Amino acid sequence: MKLSRVVLASALFLSACSDAPQSTTNVSQLQPASPPPSMEQVPDFASYKIVDEKKKAFVSFLKPGVTYINDLILNARTRLKTLSSTTAMTSDDEVFLAKVAELFNLPLPEAGADAKWFNEALKRVDIIPADLVLTQAAKESGWGTSRFAREGNNYFGQWCYTPGCGLVPSARGKGQTHEVAAFKDAFQAIRAYFLNVNRNAAYADLRNIRAALRKSGQPITGEALAKGLLSYSERGQPYVDEVQSMIRFNEKYWSQG
Repeated sequence: MKLSRVVLASALFLSACSDAPQSTTNVSQLQPASPPPSMEQVPDFASYKIVDEKKKAFVSFLKPGVTYINDLILNARTRLKTLSSTTAMTSDDEVFLAKVAELFNLPLPEAGADAKWFNEALKRVDIIPADLVLTQAAKESGWGTSRFAREGNNYFGQWCYTPGCGLVPSARGKGQTHEVAAFKDAFQAIRAYFLNVNRNAAYADLRNIRAALRKSGQPITGEALAKGLLSYSERGQPYVDEVQSMIRFNEKYWSQG
């Protein structure tokens, strides 16, 4: 499998993705009240001999984390929409906006959040359909069997550039310094994927597609958003075509659970 070039833009991004959510943290910190799902006990996906059973196990393992992050994002999005039309913000509101600015790489104007900032924030703080997330995880990790999934809990082919931040690819070219990021568990990999897609300039097209669907009242689907992933892989359009095909072919698995 040829790894996708997913750039983890800064040390801030890596540190933001490494902090596990706490059950006591409220929505002002972008966290729901309940703790995240435990994803430390990873099934041995390579041991499955029946493909149908392996796919079901893969989705059952990862989907709770995807759902949790999407719920978290919807909570934050709801509050953003409310604050975009208010003129009197509390100190807790200010903390919330600062956290959004930090996590989604969207610095606040010196005078505070304005209409332009909120418009861009709402483009970034939005869901990614489970079918797209799970398809990319399956594609990038060989349904959980790749070395990087097994040794680094990396299901999305995400790269990092600090020595020791991950696993060195055996096929890394001469002069290249990237590593494949390693995560504490699968939940942190999912969280990193969401932040990467929702804040990285390379995926602005995906966010624009999603915003247009929102504006027109159409469903936000993985197949539609996949069109904005041309930069996820060096293969470009063929990669997008394969992701869309996988979404359609495995539809019955994405909807389970």
